[in-house]
Amino acid sequence: MGEEVTRGPRVAVIGGGISGLAAAWFLRAELGESAQITVFDKAPRVGGHLRVSEVAGVPVDEGAESLLARRPEAVDLVRAVGLGEDIVTPAQVGARLWSRGRMVAMPAGTVMGVPRDVSALAGLLDPDELAVARSADQQAGMPIDGDVAIGAFVAARLGPAVVERLVDPLLGGVYAGQASALSLDATVPALGAAAREHASLHAAVAAVQAAGSGADTAAGGNGGATTVGPVFAGVRGGVGRLPEAVATASGAVIETGATVRDLRRTASGWQLVTGPVPAPQVFTADAVVVAVPAAPAARLLGEAVPAAAAELGAIETASMAIVTLAVPAEAFPEPPTSSGYLVPPVDGRTVKAVTYSSVKWPWLGERAGASVLLRASIGRVGEVADLQRDDDELVAVVIDELAAASGLSASPVDARVTRWGGALPQYAVGHLDRVRRIRAAVEAVPGLAVCGAVYDGVGVAACVAAAAKAARRVAADVSEGRVRIGA
Repeated sequence: MGEEVTRGPRVAVIGGGISGLAAAWFLRAELGESAQITVFDKAPRVGGHLRVSEVAGVPVDEGAESLLARRPEAVDLVRAVGLGEDIVTPAQVGARLWSRGRMVAMPAGTVMGVPRDVSALAGLLDPDELAVARSADQQAGMPIDGDVAIGAFVAARLGPAVVERLVDPLLGGVYAGQASALSLDATVPALGAAAREHASLHAAVAAVQAAGSGADTAAGGNGGATTVGPVFAGVRGGVGRLPEAVATASGAVIETGATVRDLRRTASGWQLVTGPVPAPQVFTADAVVVAVPAAPAARLLGEAVPAAAAELGAIETASMAIVTLAVPAEAFPEPPTSSGYLVPPVDGRTVKAVTYSSVKWPWLGERAGASVLLRASIGRVGEVADLQRDDDELVAVVIDELAAASGLSASPVDARVTRWGGALPQYAVGHLDRVRRIRAAVEAVPGLAVCGAVYDGVGVAACVAAAAKAARRVAADVSEGRVRIGA
């Protein structure tokens, strides 16, 4: 007679970015200490797009440096894994736009660049553009019915200049996308919901602002400047400290340098194949969480969930680079006092956003000493030529454009170029319906869940929320007997 099986569920998490690591942490909370949780990641270390390295001897984030504090998931996780005492808030400084070769203050009182009162745009639009915005029919096609591209939605009611000069740079900072293609419902859901209920764009924006959701948000968390305030938080020492803390707190086994090449459903659970093709290694699991970007997720789910794989394979992504510089403070005619600036794509610049990180984050300013630490973001969907330049060329472009924008007159004392290939999924019109179809197909398969930036938002908080949802899904399958433990 064989021994009675007493082990807990064995769960594999594919992907060691913050989504996969958070999923492992939530799985531990849901399934208990007996669960055997293993995280696989192809990179030599966990963290994905969240990591820290030194510039001029100071730790600076290579990826997201902000957490959206308006929703609790990311900040709660920071506290839960022992970094709560290092939560910091940004300095109360404003952001700017470098438009038509001059620096202007970021207009206040907008919802992702969509104003309640177009008079707020007087410093940004020229008189003719402002006249168009004031005379435009804000009731055109209102209330709306169904998802639309946010660019077309705003242009039809306020004129194209509002999109070109404000909405496009804001969305470019978050998604590296174009307003003409991005979904209103997926990128600014509060405004999309309000636009279904109100008879004018003015009324819809006012309703969102009254509810306190989405107002005054510039490009946060993905390399852009922000209209900072209590809606954002950071971590002293860098948000990139979070992945390792989550990995440790999860108690999961972390397998780095391990690409999962194949995922198959078996009669008793799941089989994962890793290792080189000539010497494959097989790992069996009772349940699996797939926490990788759209393209590898489509490849892995091709056999088990072909409908979900087809939907994932249709999602476009954008690549980007972040150039981080340490510049002597005296190299500026006047020390920077804003959190940074955004650049409208219509102006044809290479740099789409600059964050003065050592101004935005006081802890970083203290460590930077006599230097200004800044990050310049490059890359929009469909624009590949800029990213094909080598690191030295990218640094040179950033320095030239900083000189034009701010009067920078000296070379940096240190520079770092970080490239994120295919990092940002594009939330095209209909994206939320696509996500619903993906999840419906996945949830029809016991012991399988998905999470990541492709589903509910590209920010850290949204990724953590998706990870929690995936963990609850697996835990429900286990508790309700849809997963056979130890079979």
